[in-house]
Amino acid sequence: MSWLSGCRRLHRRYEQKPEHFPGFTVIAVMLVCLGVRVSAPAGNVCQVTDDAVIWNRLAALLPEAEAQEVKDCWDIGEQEAGLGLLVSGILGHKVLISETVRAQIAVLAETWGEREALTPQILQCRVEGAPGPMKLIEGDESTVPEAIDMAEDLAGLVLVPWITCTRCGQVLMRAHARESWGDLSYLARHYVITTPNRATILRLFPADNASAAFDALQRACSDAP
Repeated sequence: MSWLSGCRRLHRRYEQKPEHFPGFTVIAVMLVCLGVRVSAPAGNVCQVTDDAVIWNRLAALLPEAEAQEVKDCWDIGEQEAGLGLLVSGILGHKVLISETVRAQIAVLAETWGEREALTPQILQCRVEGAPGPMKLIEGDESTVPEAIDMAEDLAGLVLVPWITCTRCGQVLMRAHARESWGDLSYLARHYVITTPNRATILRLFPADNASAAFDALQRACSDAP
């Protein structure tokens, strides 16, 4: 089962219709049996290879025994528990991390449905003195009003600034629906990258593509003068 642990669509809560889950399970098993290398382009069912590398690199921030626990969580498909161990370990050992690493952890928390639970702790992690190219701006309470005129796919959604590139100034945002009781939806409907002034959308990503959107922001940052 650990071979399927990186297949995000196999996490039941992300499927609105129960009958979709067995279908994605069959697809994932077929890919494993065929020996297909499944990597991280947007739209793929799995992101096993790249996500596992990132996971192990972050786990290495902790002492060896705790790092192995975090790695074991990936192997058995308990990413949610592993993220909790990772963040609590970083806080407990007062590990200094870069702004980019903090943003990467936030993206993993988003990917595995732990953003709301872990963001307060992620924001408490101690950051190295030198600023990194990526910066988590979650928690500044800012939003972009309902994006009716920005793009058809974003009609009626609220954009929440999330991560910014400190070099080029572009901003990665989550697009949420406004629930009937006034709060924003738990899951993002889209991810967007905007210009520094947040007035123009440069790229639009569907739900379940937080990692792809973050990778695109990093590439834009690396291309910046």
